[in-house]
Amino acid sequence: MLNKYALLIFMIFILCESSFAQKKLLEKLVSAKKDTTRSGSFLPLPVFGYAQETGFEFGALSLYSFYTDKADPLIRSSSITGLATFTTKNQSNFQLKADVWAPQNKYHYIGEIRYKSFPFNFYGIGNNTLQADEDVIIQKKFRLNTEIEKQMGKISYTGLNISFEDYQFEDKEVGGIFSTSSFINGRNGGKVVFIGLSQIIDSRNSNTYTIRGTYLKLNYSYAPNFFGNDSFEGSFTKLDFRTFKSFNNTTVLGINANYQTLQGNNPPFYLMPQLGNDQMMRGYYSGRYRDENLLALQTEIRYRFNPRLGIVGFLGGGMVYSSGAFNLHNIKPSYGGGFRYFFDIERGLSVRIDYGLGEKRSNEKRQSGVYVSLGEAF
Repeated sequence: MLNKYALLIFMIFILCESSFAQKKLLEKLVSAKKDTTRSGSFLPLPVFGYAQETGFEFGALSLYSFYTDKADPLIRSSSITGLATFTTKNQSNFQLKADVWAPQNKYHYIGEIRYKSFPFNFYGIGNNTLQADEDVIIQKKFRLNTEIEKQMGKISYTGLNISFEDYQFEDKEVGGIFSTSSFINGRNGGKVVFIGLSQIIDSRNSNTYTIRGTYLKLNYSYAPNFFGNDSFEGSFTKLDFRTFKSFNNTTVLGINANYQTLQGNNPPFYLMPQLGNDQMMRGYYSGRYRDENLLALQTEIRYRFNPRLGIVGFLGGGMVYSSGAFNLHNIKPSYGGGFRYFFDIERGLSVRIDYGLGEKRSNEKRQSGVYVSLGEAF
């Protein structure tokens, strides 16, 4: 599996190469000096990829990073990220996300709006789905999300989140597992509103490139049946734990645990936790395994041998399972390594490329993935 943004890394190097004639831009991208002015940082990037289901995909990705109070050395970095891509088969993907820390870190605001009309591979429900059951599904998704977190103590925050999601699906070739399996709820899509509360403990030295400290976020969200018919009514609980230890000026150990559970009558497949993405359980196609519950753990060693450059190695394990069917023997492996280029030294912002490997199932190739993203995995 090749992440659809894998070619983005080559565009980074093209950007750097073409800037040699521009002294200021060259210094910003290559120099080992920090930007002591703490001014805003803007990075626009082209996106290009190809897949059989989509044809050629092209568009742009941009990141604007800034401080709401440049005079405060302890304030966390804020960012606004935008993505817009189109394909030659009339598919599209738009996302605008804001992550803003107020002065003195008193409030933390998160907002996202996303529209996606894109195909994905569906394999069924559970921890043992088969490659042979791959079924291409066209998905149209609209998501609107907002979160507000207020500082309640030195390292504690309490938050409120509200989100709206609307899903529509079309089976590209009727007769596959998507249309024939009796274990799939929500084939026709649906709408859902989640209203939730969060409790956060955050002692990290930085929210972009952490070298010490701990982060713990517990979120409980409830979905009332606002839309009638067969709309989902239930809850979604998520736990995200991260801790970091620095051994010296160049080496950091990070540990990340994630737990998710979807509870309710006849939960739809599209709301179920999915194993695998560019942040947790790298090496698995997102959605290859999905079920009512997810548990995953990973550790990552980061070595930053140069202010601009670094490498990582990671190892983890995880699984999905239905309620009442937890079994440690079902844990799947995830391991690999990656490269980091820090385009903003002061904030610790990086472009990363990771290669992850997963399990080798009988009569299937070993699962793997290449990921190119902005920022660390966790």
